[in-house]
Amino acid sequence: MASNNYFVVMFAVAVLSFLPKTALSIPFVVFHGISDNCNNKGISQFTTLLSNWSGAQGHCIEIGNGAMDSWTMPFFEQTALACEKVKSMSELREGYNIVGLSQGNLVGRGVIELCDGGPPVRNFVSLAGPHAGIAAIPLCKSAWFCILVDFLIELAVYSNYVQEHLAPTNYIKIPTDLDSYENGCKFLPVLNNEFHKNSTYKKRFSSLENLVLIKFEKDVVLVPKETSWFGYFPDGSWDPILPAQETTLYTEDWIGLKTLDEAGRVKFVNVSGSHLEVSYGEMKDYILPYLLENSTAQPRLSKSSHASSGKKLKLYASD
Repeated sequence: MASNNYFVVMFAVAVLSFLPKTALSIPFVVFHGISDNCNNKGISQFTTLLSNWSGAQGHCIEIGNGAMDSWTMPFFEQTALACEKVKSMSELREGYNIVGLSQGNLVGRGVIELCDGGPPVRNFVSLAGPHAGIAAIPLCKSAWFCILVDFLIELAVYSNYVQEHLAPTNYIKIPTDLDSYENGCKFLPVLNNEFHKNSTYKKRFSSLENLVLIKFEKDVVLVPKETSWFGYFPDGSWDPILPAQETTLYTEDWIGLKTLDEAGRVKFVNVSGSHLEVSYGEMKDYILPYLLENSTAQPRLSKSSHASSGKKLKLYASD
């Protein structure tokens, strides 16, 4: 009987060793940016390519109706919906990776820090994330909507009404109006542990195996673009732009960024393109390795895949 059990075990090991990587990969989820939705060509192609290259299940998670709710749904509500979605996905139960695009990074971080009982996040790859805030509203596509946005901003960016009806104001940080920011901004101060420290948020964020922060050199959507690396304006001034390591968020380690960095788990990546315009080669170099079961493993790509490395995807709605 013992002999039979031995052969059963050995057979199972042999079968597992020949299984395709898909069966053993860690799944990943994508959170898209403002004005976008999961069905848009760039987002769906991005998710499919990464899934095919890595052999991992990839899922773009939609919040509400996508484009409009990305503008109008407050971030605590967006994060709560995302939290419930990842908890309901049985394939994420043993752990998963997050790829965030622009504003979607704050939803991703909200899931990491605020989602009680959520599955563990292993790696977080952030493309153009407004992590330290922004000082101007990102692009809007239609003239009438831009007029409405400008009206609401002029009304009072930190008023309850604007904060509850215009999602990007939840992460606007005017460096010369920090009192209003502290008293009125509803989401970013909580996420960044600025004024009321929560050790659980810091513990969860600093538990990441890898944090990959990708900044786009020609980004004019994020003001300042250095927010992608947690850099920002100094308190009370518009000059100079501080690198992450000189901000109070980093030096006082509000969310564990310094802890991660000193452990060698933060990758600061600079790419040459405009906001969310990423090449296949950059995807393979800076995103793909962190979607593999073993992040030190090299992706297995065919020769023909290297020929397309110069192709670019626009990961934002452009119609």
